[in-house]
Amino acid sequence: MQELSFVFLANTVSKSFPTSPVHDVWRSRAAWRENGRMRRLVVLGFATAIGLIAADHRVVNEVNYHTFSTEHPIQARLRSGDRVITKTVDSAGFDLHGVRHTKTHGNPLTGPFFIEGAEPGDAIAVHLERVRLNRTTGYTAFQVGALTPGAKTKYAPPPYEEGAVLPGRTDLIPFVLDVKTGSARPKRPLSKRLDLQFRAVPMLGCIGVAPGMEPAPTSGPAGSYGGNLDYKEVREGTTVLLPVFVPGAFLFVGDGHALQGDGEAVGSGIETSLDVQFTVTLRKNARLTNPRLENSEFLISLAARTSSQPAWNELFALANSDMLRWLVEEYDVEPVAAHLLIGHEAKYDVAALSGVLAVRIPKRALSRKAQP
Repeated sequence: MQELSFVFLANTVSKSFPTSPVHDVWRSRAAWRENGRMRRLVVLGFATAIGLIAADHRVVNEVNYHTFSTEHPIQARLRSGDRVITKTVDSAGFDLHGVRHTKTHGNPLTGPFFIEGAEPGDAIAVHLERVRLNRTTGYTAFQVGALTPGAKTKYAPPPYEEGAVLPGRTDLIPFVLDVKTGSARPKRPLSKRLDLQFRAVPMLGCIGVAPGMEPAPTSGPAGSYGGNLDYKEVREGTTVLLPVFVPGAFLFVGDGHALQGDGEAVGSGIETSLDVQFTVTLRKNARLTNPRLENSEFLISLAARTSSQPAWNELFALANSDMLRWLVEEYDVEPVAAHLLIGHEAKYDVAALSGVLAVRIPKRALSRKAQP
C-alpha cells in the first residue's frame, strides 16, 4: 500500500512538472514496465526526501511509569503515520519473562511517545493494529464492588490462598492463559456448577496523553486526556482519538487485560502483559474535548471523569454532546437527524464503574441515504 501511494505521488508530481525526469520515466506503460527498478528508486528517494516513509519503532520500556507526565524520558519520537511495536507489563509491573519494571503496583504505563508536530488543539489517532497475549499467566480480583451492604456480607467469597499471586495478597486469583486458543481459566477449579473458562479478548486498560496539569495525574483516574479508561473496546482493530494538550502529546499505553467485562465490576480485568502494535496519525486543529473511539461497526464518544466522581447524568450529557458534535460537524448530519439517531440507535456502555461512559452509534445508520 505504501508503494502505491508513493507511485500516485510521483504521477502527481509528473503531471505538475511535465518536463521533469519523473515524467520521462512514467510517460508510457512500456517505460513503466521497463524501468521498474528506476521507478522505485525515484519514488522512494523522493518520499524519503520529504519525510513520507513511515518508520517502525521497536520500543520496550526498561522502566514503566505511573503518571501521565511530560517529565518521563521519551521512548521514541514519532512522525504522523509511524508505527510502534512494543510490550506492556501487568498491573504489578511484571513483563512476559517475570521481570519487574516498577517498584509499586498499579497500572504501569509504556511510553511516553512524542508525536512530532502535535500541538494543543490537535488530536492524535492511535490505531491499535495488534493487541495480543504474550504469556500464559494472569490474575484477577474476584469480588464485585458495587453491592448493597447486605449482599456484600451475605455473598462474600472466601479469601484465596495467600501469596498465590503477590506476597500477602488473598484478594487475587491466578489464571492460566492459552495463547494459541485464546482462552483464560482459573489456575484451579473454583466451581462445581460452572465451567469458568472464558474467551480472551485482550484490551488496554490505559491509553492517554499528558494533560499538561500539575501534578500530573496518575494511571488510576481517567479524564478528557484518556487515562485509565478500562473500556473493553480499546482493543485490536480500534482507533482511539485523543485530544492534544501539550506539544508532542506524550502518548502512553498500558494496563493490559486478557479479558474484562463492562464496568470492570470486580476492580480489575484478568491482568497480564501484552504485545502491542499501533500507528499514530496526527489530526491538526481537531479541537476534541473528550476521547473518541472508532471501529468497523461504531462511532464511540467517551465521557471520563473518574477523579471528580460526577453524577451519571453529567457523563451522559458529556458523551451525548460530543456525539452530536461529531455527527453534525464531521458527518454533515442535520441536528434533527443527529438527535433522532442518538434517540433511537444509540447504545450506551458503562465502560468503568469509576466514572467512564460510552455512547455508540452504528455506522450502518450513517450509510442509509435519504430517499428522494
